[in-house]
Amino acid sequence: MLTFTLKRLISGVILLVAVATGTFFLAHAAIPDPTLGLLGSAATPEAQAVLAEKIGTNRPVLVQFGEWVANMLRGDFGVSWKNFQPVGAQLAVKLPVTLSVVTAAILLSAVLGAIFGTLAGLRPNSWIDRVVKAASVILFALPGFWVALVLVMVFAVNLRLFPAVGYVQPEQSMGGWIQSITLPAIALALGAIVMIAEQLRNAIIQADGQDYVRTLRSRGLPTWRVVVHLLRNAAPASLTVLALMFVGLLSGAIIVEQIFALPGIGPLTQSSSQNGDIPMLLGITVITVVFVVIVNFLLDILLGWINPKARVK
Repeated sequence: MLTFTLKRLISGVILLVAVATGTFFLAHAAIPDPTLGLLGSAATPEAQAVLAEKIGTNRPVLVQFGEWVANMLRGDFGVSWKNFQPVGAQLAVKLPVTLSVVTAAILLSAVLGAIFGTLAGLRPNSWIDRVVKAASVILFALPGFWVALVLVMVFAVNLRLFPAVGYVQPEQSMGGWIQSITLPAIALALGAIVMIAEQLRNAIIQADGQDYVRTLRSRGLPTWRVVVHLLRNAAPASLTVLALMFVGLLSGAIIVEQIFALPGIGPLTQSSSQNGDIPMLLGITVITVVFVVIVNFLLDILLGWINPKARVK
């Protein structure tokens, strides 16, 4: 198990280095002169030269890359080119907002997806099975931003059950915080719920015909214990889907945060892209990849614990 863990950890570090390096050079290639976006209408040749000297873009790209790597190894994300504030400090304020919404969406996806998937898998061709299959088709066809707008119109504007926009810090009001992230989390989670439910349903139906299930039932085990065995057999596929959903939910949060006016990394990513704030874009990319690596690392460890064959593979 130790060798398996070390291999997964090393592969995660390699992925982080590769993505960070690629993002650095792609960002500089896509934004060859960031002073134009940073200065806007005040972009005169003289002002551009002064700003380029200040932010260091007048130096060779390889020199900038070496300095950025050295700073990153010290845990320094650099300074934003737009407001000249530390990138790390700004991310520390914005990131908890995004993570709270994404974490809530993951929990909703896991719990509701497991419930609906289990019920559909235990009763193939029942009404709940048909609902799950129909919902998986409909929700995948609908744009995420449209679903978010419908949720705002129904539950915020018409029913007034949740706020339409804004974010409340948990230390200010725990109830207000839960209300402010509920609709964004549901908007993110709907597609993931049906995907997990469909995956779990198929895995349970496939496992239900195996010899070991018939043996368990012939021994007179109660239904709930048979379900536990079925869920354990179906867990690896469902957990893999859940981990992949984490990446998709982080991407979807950029749009959802715009709709619900949440002060997360979504609006920050958009504004940094428009302004050519490369240090901020790199900081967002690195911290996002770190979380993706951590989630996938924990998934691999969990799958290795559930299924010893995975450790061999």
